[in-house]
Amino acid sequence: MCAKTDQKTILLARPGQLLRDHLLAVGKLAEAFAARFNAAPWGRSAGLLHDIGKASKKFQRRVRGENLRVDHSTAGARQAESDKRGVGKLLAYCIAGHHAGLPDGRSNEAGSLRHRLDPALRTIEDYSAWRDCLGTDPGAYPDFASCPFDPKPQGLGFRIAFFLRMLFSCLVDADRLDAEAAGNPQDRMRSIRRSYPPIGDLCARLDVFLQQKIKVAMVGDVNRIRAEVLDHCRNAAEMKPGLFSLSVPTGVGKTLSSLAFALAHAQRHSLDRVVYVIPYTSIIEQNADVFRQALNDAGGDFVVEHHCNLVTLEEGDDDSPHPATENWDAPVIVTTAVQFFESLFSARAGRCRKLHNLAKSVIVLDEAQLLPLPYLRPCIEALRELSAGYGTSIVLCTATQPALNAPWDGPDGKGEGLANGLTDVREIIPDPKALHASLQRVEIRHSGEVSDAGLVERLAGEPCVLCIVPMRRMARKIFDGLRAHAAVSKTASGPQELFHLSALMCPQHRTWTLQDIHAALNAYRSEGLPCRVISTTLVEAGVDLDFPVVYRAEAGIDSIAQAAGRCNREGRPEKGRVYVFRPEYGLPAGIPRRSAQAARSVVDRHMADLLHPDAVREYFRELYWQTGEDNLDAHNILERISATAGDADFPFREIERDFQLIDTPTQSLIVPYDETAEKLLSILGALQPGDNASGILRRLQRYAVSLYEKEFHSLQMAGAIRRGGPGGQVGVLSNKSLYNAQFGLDLYKADSAILDPKDCII
Repeated sequence: MCAKTDQKTILLARPGQLLRDHLLAVGKLAEAFAARFNAAPWGRSAGLLHDIGKASKKFQRRVRGENLRVDHSTAGARQAESDKRGVGKLLAYCIAGHHAGLPDGRSNEAGSLRHRLDPALRTIEDYSAWRDCLGTDPGAYPDFASCPFDPKPQGLGFRIAFFLRMLFSCLVDADRLDAEAAGNPQDRMRSIRRSYPPIGDLCARLDVFLQQKIKVAMVGDVNRIRAEVLDHCRNAAEMKPGLFSLSVPTGVGKTLSSLAFALAHAQRHSLDRVVYVIPYTSIIEQNADVFRQALNDAGGDFVVEHHCNLVTLEEGDDDSPHPATENWDAPVIVTTAVQFFESLFSARAGRCRKLHNLAKSVIVLDEAQLLPLPYLRPCIEALRELSAGYGTSIVLCTATQPALNAPWDGPDGKGEGLANGLTDVREIIPDPKALHASLQRVEIRHSGEVSDAGLVERLAGEPCVLCIVPMRRMARKIFDGLRAHAAVSKTASGPQELFHLSALMCPQHRTWTLQDIHAALNAYRSEGLPCRVISTTLVEAGVDLDFPVVYRAEAGIDSIAQAAGRCNREGRPEKGRVYVFRPEYGLPAGIPRRSAQAARSVVDRHMADLLHPDAVREYFRELYWQTGEDNLDAHNILERISATAGDADFPFREIERDFQLIDTPTQSLIVPYDETAEKLLSILGALQPGDNASGILRRLQRYAVSLYEKEFHSLQMAGAIRRGGPGGQVGVLSNKSLYNAQFGLDLYKADSAILDPKDCII
């Protein structure tokens, strides 16, 4: 309680909680969080000062029921800056933004830190009573320790800005966890957080699962190699934390092997959690389900998937589907590359809240070659900083390792790798080249330019074939061509032999279609019945298919390797055939076309084995050269951070605005695909504004299709969409005739102008 006991002078943080208790609790929590990266005094100071503005008379009237608006965050920021200029300004960023988000350091906006720290530009309430409440506590006077980040000049601005986001995360999470502990909003959140099993327990569960899996596996070279890869991953877990690469061909169990490394490594070095980063939203649920099965987490209590296809909710809202999506405090997090990297460059309180839990963790970047080229350098710097300054181990996991390491002299005398790339990256597999040689299951053949009609003829001549193209329109055209060809030749062409896959099919539809494809593949092997699949590139993302023949539209070597991973996956004696062809109307502009050009430049030197690690390394070197050094940080993220670092005027909100991995906005549309979807939509429609819709929305993600804004708007104008849920926050397909049992959402039928021929599924 405060020094004075009169009821009118008792300072409250919220109804039922004393301000003193809140400040001390948040200070203690933030101190513990920041201690994990040697910044405990910073965390304590931020926690003790963050809400001292609540000591004003006006706020105390507000907390007792009056309808008043009070700026309570600026006070602590000014106190920090005045008590200890310089480093105090760094602390002021976190305190000023702990609700509204990190401000820009200097701008013309009224919310910038400069405006908030200057009494002439912003007037705030007298908050001096805070000393009556905390004046005798030793923590009332912040102890600013020496900076916990590397003080060397090169890259110092980036390191300071990164540190501030991590410290900001500690403060925001501590503040909101104390709100939970005070009974707001739900006791259920605390009970879930208390129930997480230790990492050692998860290691034991995974070992049991993998032993059973090995027992029932068929005897053969591929399964023998899978077991060897798993052993290498377990053995490598003993190595000290840092940067790792796991270079294994597609189809040798890298998902579970990398999880085995991550959990064993975390147990060995007392790390707190595993964060598994996946490039595509379309497979996050699939991988999370695999992990839950392997770790015996049927309820999804500690294997938490974090993505938001359906509606945009600010992380930390009461509508969060699982409390661990707010701060990633669960032992296993499965998330997307978009969520992961955009959070690292965010300014929002809700999105930054989880960042401190990346310290002392293991981060597995699945398909690391898909790091987006326009943001490659900022992403690399963030990974470097996590490893160097925050005790985090990072695994670059892929069949085609990108050349992210620092340069060295290549066999042709030219430097290989990336300027200012990562250093000391240790490979988990002792000899990736030997592993590649032992798993040469396919032959890559180049077919040159092939017309659509010619492609249909070729596919019709293959009884079992997968064809992968980069555009939805092309997939539909080839599918229709094959169906017409079968009608003319009077051969079977029923839906049980010819399949289509694209992102215009909702996840539940794709799941059932893949089940039918697996059944058709079994029928081909047992009875010789045909099975032909036409797909966009989504089939390359974690889909377990095994065809004897694959056709792939020209692409980068990394994409060709993914296609090859769907060919002769089980290593049958007869090698699979992968035909790479150039579509008659070329490839989509931008990265798809540039990647194909880079691959073309490597083909002549590696015709015998285009997927050899040397060919892959040369391909990425060529791709980075063609892209250009400046275009690897297309929005000048790093330069803008360093330019203002001397005055500690960091452009946090500008950076968040420009660091958008998906530059084409999309909206989700719910499809009433089956009875389950209809029932869920009925429940959603019965909810009232303010009701918690998170559980229903999470289940409806199985029925969501992501559309470009142009497509969504066209359907709206055609009257094919209605708004659903409390407040109408989700779009629902109202014209069911536009959803086709084979193609999914039929944008052609709605409006032939909706689809651009160059639309590309990434």
